[in-house]
Amino acid sequence: MAMKARDRLASQEAAAGGRAGASSRSALLPGATIRIISDGRAGHEAQTLGITEALGATPDIHRVTPRGFYAALAPFAPPDPRDAPAYAPPYPDIAIAAGRRTLPVLERLKRQSGGRTFTIYVNKPANGLGAADLIIAPRHDGLCGDNVLSPLTPANRLTPERLAAARAAPDPRVAALPGPRVAILIGGDRRGGAYGAKDVAALVETVAALRAAGRSVMATASRRTPAALRDALRTALAAPGGFLWDGAGDNPYLSLLANADALVVTGDSVNMVGEALATAAPVYVVEPPGRRGKIDAYLAALAGAGAIRIWRGALEDWRRAPLNATPDVARAVARAYSAFASRR
Repeated sequence: MAMKARDRLASQEAAAGGRAGASSRSALLPGATIRIISDGRAGHEAQTLGITEALGATPDIHRVTPRGFYAALAPFAPPDPRDAPAYAPPYPDIAIAAGRRTLPVLERLKRQSGGRTFTIYVNKPANGLGAADLIIAPRHDGLCGDNVLSPLTPANRLTPERLAAARAAPDPRVAALPGPRVAILIGGDRRGGAYGAKDVAALVETVAALRAAGRSVMATASRRTPAALRDALRTALAAPGGFLWDGAGDNPYLSLLANADALVVTGDSVNMVGEALATAAPVYVVEPPGRRGKIDAYLAALAGAGAIRIWRGALEDWRRAPLNATPDVARAVARAYSAFASRR
């Protein structure tokens, strides 16, 4: 596949009712200007855009591409001079960044604005609690501080309105599959864990078990999905009642999420699991291979909250409510900024 899970949302915006559902939200910070500092990674950008859209704002997006030692030593190096437009005036009221390579720019913007820009960093910063006025780090990172917000799931761009629009007008390839439908969201190799032959065989067996139970199976791979796994899934889903999107044609990711009666997600992607939880469908997580560390903590917290079940080879009869931390994160940002602005 040519795009990660978060990229898949962008290509569905037209079919899902416009600009990520932002128009359906009231502005929490009327008149506030927001700049997103992006490292270009889809997962990071989806979180910062999700927060901004939940605030009801339209951001000014600056994508930074530091070179050489600027990138290698980030966040402890100065910003690359060619990224100067990202910290140049007019200074925004709020700047939101994600990814270690954005931190030097965020720090420079704070300083050059004379401290007037309220800075937000998403995820755990390597340079400590002073990295931003507000840090939004997921709970499983274990970061504590007066300026730290710790949601259970990452922010995302999904809204009930977008999901409803995708259900009302599903992708034709999804609509062609008879119900009930199960969506399988496939991640891939990561540091500390690669998908080997046994893992590939287990996922193929999952497809076979679901098809034998009378379910249509629609799946999507990611940029990290190894070729052996993608090829095995393509073969397993070639029969009628199966569909694999691996980069050809329009991206049906949102349509898969919205029209699934159940979701099976590989647990190597924190963001992908979080996006699945924004739906009302039961979510099963396939435990990823290798060392898991924080991922285990994340999955344990979700299981403890009744939000997921670990995949044990068969669907179960259970229900859950949608879980999406994004609106709560946006409200917390609005409160923090309002308090900051009142002290200026």
